Amino acid sequence: MQNQLRKHIRKLIHPLKSEDELLVVLKARLTKKEYKTLNAWAEDVESGEICHALGLTQEEYDKLSQKLIKKLNQEKLKQELCE
Repeated sequence: MQNQLRKHIRKLIHPLKSEDELLVVLKARLTKKEYKTLNAWAEDVESGEICHALGLTQEEYDKLSQKLIKKLNQEKLKQELCE
């Protein structure tokens, strides 16, 4: 999960919290679909499989992905994710 967060967060100044602490913060701050999408990215699941599992069209998946990345780059969330 930490690798995926580092990959999608543009400017990360402080180190990330432990894996367990990250999961608690992410579960509280992300929607269920966003959380499941991020987990699927961490497990290298293909986008088509993610769409099928979440019942999304490709367009809806693309919008969800963009929204998730924007959310991960919000300063307030980044502060919660870092030590």
